[in-house]
Amino acid sequence: MLEKMEILDVEKLIGDFEVMTKDAENVQRETLKMILEENGCAEYLQNMGLNGRTDPESFKACVPLVTHKDLEPYIQRVADGAFSPILTGKPITTISLSSGTTQGKPKFVPFNNELMETTLQIYHTSFAFRNREFPIENGKALQFIYSSKHSKTKGGLFAGTATTNVFRNPQFKKAMTAMQSECCSPDEVIVGPDFHQSLYCHLLCGLIFHEEIQLVSSTFAHSIVLAFRTFEQVWEELCDDIREGVLTSRITFPSVRSAMAKLLKPNPELADLIEKKCSRLSNWYGLIPELFPNVKYIYGIMTGSMEPYLKKLRHYAADVPLISADYGSSEGWIGANINPSLPPESTTYAVLPNIGYFEFIPLKENVEGHMQENGNVSFLSTEPKPVGLTEVKVGEEYEVIITSFAGLYRYRLGDVVKVMGFHNSTPELKFVCRRNLMLTINIDKNTEKDLQLAVEEAAKLIAEEKREVIDFSSNVDVSADPGHYVIFWEISGEVSDEVLKECCNCLDRSFVDAGYVSSRKVNAIGPLELRVVWKGTFHKILDHYLRLGAVVSQFKTPRYVGPTNNKVLQILCDNVAKNYFSTAF
Repeated sequence: MLEKMEILDVEKLIGDFEVMTKDAENVQRETLKMILEENGCAEYLQNMGLNGRTDPESFKACVPLVTHKDLEPYIQRVADGAFSPILTGKPITTISLSSGTTQGKPKFVPFNNELMETTLQIYHTSFAFRNREFPIENGKALQFIYSSKHSKTKGGLFAGTATTNVFRNPQFKKAMTAMQSECCSPDEVIVGPDFHQSLYCHLLCGLIFHEEIQLVSSTFAHSIVLAFRTFEQVWEELCDDIREGVLTSRITFPSVRSAMAKLLKPNPELADLIEKKCSRLSNWYGLIPELFPNVKYIYGIMTGSMEPYLKKLRHYAADVPLISADYGSSEGWIGANINPSLPPESTTYAVLPNIGYFEFIPLKENVEGHMQENGNVSFLSTEPKPVGLTEVKVGEEYEVIITSFAGLYRYRLGDVVKVMGFHNSTPELKFVCRRNLMLTINIDKNTEKDLQLAVEEAAKLIAEEKREVIDFSSNVDVSADPGHYVIFWEISGEVSDEVLKECCNCLDRSFVDAGYVSSRKVNAIGPLELRVVWKGTFHKILDHYLRLGAVVSQFKTPRYVGPTNNKVLQILCDNVAKNYFSTAF
């Protein structure tokens, strides 16, 4: 039905969503039943002793909670081309690769048509609510999206990043057209083999269609900020291309050059206009609405590890609304942003009860319920039992468990969420952090969110000198006793030693976890170290992941670099310009 639709019926989509979320508990039972009936013949489920039962009680009693490590042997057999049903009833034909920024290497995750259907449902649902608040007409979207090459697994399955599998699916383009959000760049640019060349061409296409651009988007906020930081460097070259109607020689791939040649015609008036706009901007403030006068909003994932980029994105956006995209992962989707007028920091995600079966492990009762072993979180037997989608409580934090249509059963996603309220009977979740990204040496436990808050506090000191933290990461140095936290900063310009010493002290004081503070006071944890790296260091980290097959669309700067990620740690350590030790305690 959606294939035949030219434009989405927004009110019908919202109406269907309202009906479904009013009966979330029953929809969940039916969804689980459908998943188990479709995949009951799979070896994994056959071994669990369900014997055809599809009710939640039997499912929870028979099927254990698992992590990716538990499922890895099964997924590997699928990737190696096993003919019998391993995880799903229907054969898996595609493998998604996770970004790999957490553990240093990408994970294999099954991808199938059902997962693509849930992707489209999430896209359509959030678009319906978004378009009611910020209606767009039939224009174009400047989408900074990139698709890596599909490779083949040993068993002949297509393998690519999750975003690549979505962007290359014919349904994606139809969905964008139905949502009046067609990308202004040709397909050859999106699938171009070199990210830097594709980014340049995305910017050029945006300028060519500057009056038609209604929204600017990417998968993550980081990609949008990176695009406009790049624009600051290449805008004069872009103007030359537009003025002469000839593409710069930096674009070397014939397919990309050929596609761009069809769009690029000499336009000195447009080149003059862009030059005039750029020259009158103060420090590039308001760049996006200046270039694209009809832009309605900027869209991408802006929560979690993307929050640190919001300040720079707001600088480029001026008064253009920022809207955070939906909540999902390579493993599957969870919720849609149905309150698009909220600022990204307050974004919540309403869980769609028919796209998977969801459980939640309460974390409040389990504050001491996990410990650190060799950098990995070890879950103790005292952990509370998971609760169902409609049983969660407002104000409480949980770890998300997902059962999907793509062969993941009671899978620990590793995300911590907070229940902010309910939409009808489905919860609205706020993403808090990744559970396994944790700075810890002794009895201290500091999450990605704690690190982000500490960096934001300390960064205020350099903001007074008109400088900003471009990016950051962290590490625990236990090479000497006592061990200590190491924070890596890349800064936009020179800052005095005096100010950076105070930044280091501020970082140390800003970790308010009781275990950390008490350990620092008795020197069980050593003074925090701030290492300032040369400009461009985090771009080297991005390039490292691109060489491993990642795509910019899916890239997230690793906020904690653990022992399994020694190549990234080496890049950071090899590029240290200055370092400081805290005297705060």
